Amino acid sequence: MKLLAVTACPTGIAHTYMAAEALEVAAEEAGHEIVVETQGSAGSTPFTPEQLAEADAIILAADVEVRDKDRFVHLPTVTAGVKKAIGGAPGLIEQAVAAAEAAPKGGAAGSAAAAAETQLAVKQSGPGVGSKVRGWLMTGVSYVIPFVAAGGLLIALGFALGGYQISDAPSVTQSFSWTSHTSWAALLFQLGSLAFGLLVPVLSGFIAYAIADRPALVPGFVGGLVAVEVHAGFIGGLASGLLAGGLVFWMKKWKAPRAIAGIMPVLVLPLVGTAIIGGIMFVVIGQPLAAVTTGLTTWLNGLSGSNAILLGALLGLMMAFDMGGPVNKAAYAFAVAGLSTNSQTALLIMASVMAAGMTPPLAMALATTVRKKLFTEAERENGRAAWLLGASFITEGAIPFAAADPLRVIPSLMAGSAVTGALSMAFGSTLRAPHGGIFVVPLIGNPFGYLVAIVAGTLVSAAIVIVLKSVGQKKKAAATTESPSAPRAAAHA
Repeated sequence: MKLLAVTACPTGIAHTYMAAEALEVAAEEAGHEIVVETQGSAGSTPFTPEQLAEADAIILAADVEVRDKDRFVHLPTVTAGVKKAIGGAPGLIEQAVAAAEAAPKGGAAGSAAAAAETQLAVKQSGPGVGSKVRGWLMTGVSYVIPFVAAGGLLIALGFALGGYQISDAPSVTQSFSWTSHTSWAALLFQLGSLAFGLLVPVLSGFIAYAIADRPALVPGFVGGLVAVEVHAGFIGGLASGLLAGGLVFWMKKWKAPRAIAGIMPVLVLPLVGTAIIGGIMFVVIGQPLAAVTTGLTTWLNGLSGSNAILLGALLGLMMAFDMGGPVNKAAYAFAVAGLSTNSQTALLIMASVMAAGMTPPLAMALATTVRKKLFTEAERENGRAAWLLGASFITEGAIPFAAADPLRVIPSLMAGSAVTGALSMAFGSTLRAPHGGIFVVPLIGNPFGYLVAIVAGTLVSAAIVIVLKSVGQKKKAAATTESPSAPRAAAHA
């Protein structure tokens, strides 16, 4: 069989390429050819027309909306999440082969009719409502992350160079000196602030895009801008994106007269959608959502002492639970959303989340270094790579270990990350940059306490993993030793 696959995760950094590698290995072992298009943060190389024409089936392993999915309307399709591809690639290959045999390419797939509807096609994210909504939200988050990283780091660099008072500096268009470090600090801070100002519109726009394609972009972006204008924040952006996508999705079903059918996606849908969503956000739900956002800000500012430490532990548990999956992303999104409130507690939360996310790969790297015999050669190789992944705040570096032994590895990693999150809160470490790992430590408030929290959590997780795996090996060895005597005992009986 000649198979195609597309892999895509919200961050487009780790899961995307790990899933691609797993599918390539599984296809080769099964004797099939496969070409994988990785729709990651570094961009992608689309399939050639020849590859699309020759393919027997395609696997869509994605947690976000696959771009240009109309290319595959003629192919039997298997849909799954990226974690399924990482941990169960052979099964997906088998499903793709079975799908190709049951519904050969070029059959009654209705490719001509589907192609005619390409421009107004409605995107899908999975078989169920829950998976669709999650896919829409993760698509929005995936487009936001580069803005978050760039804007957050620019703001952090501005503070590092000019101090926290740089936020009160005049606009660089009014006063800028090429020889003044304060002017450069103000420039960095103001650039970062502009990038951060785009977070909510981008989130809203691409959630709408995931639901109803390009005609929903303008209503989504404008709805997000209104959310910013009425101070509804990220909650308003989520609401406006879902509303805009749903509205355009519904309007696409209209039977437009042939005279205006051609301008529906470029004029009618964006115009009507923008007017309706903008009006709803301004005069109906904008103020209630702003009140919810204000309440969240007040709650964050009120957290202190043991409550903050417990929150740090909870966020740590979430970061390690699925290592880049929806629970991990929920904790991360909560921390990033808090940054827009500019409260001290939000900075504590961001530091706690990043520290807890760094701990799982570092713990597995340490465990594979200290007790090599407990791990396979492939795991030891992954362990060497996990040092850098953990230091870079790429929690997905621990996934290969969790996939191979989830019952021992995942609880161990959750314990260590909970310790790290709680200690980071207790030490009062703060962070304005939403990403960067060890490379933004100079920009962290109380960096010594931050590093102590990471080391402590890493040691806890590594120790528990080693103990649990050692016990497991002893039980396995004992069972192997006892088993040869069983036949002799049976024969004697």
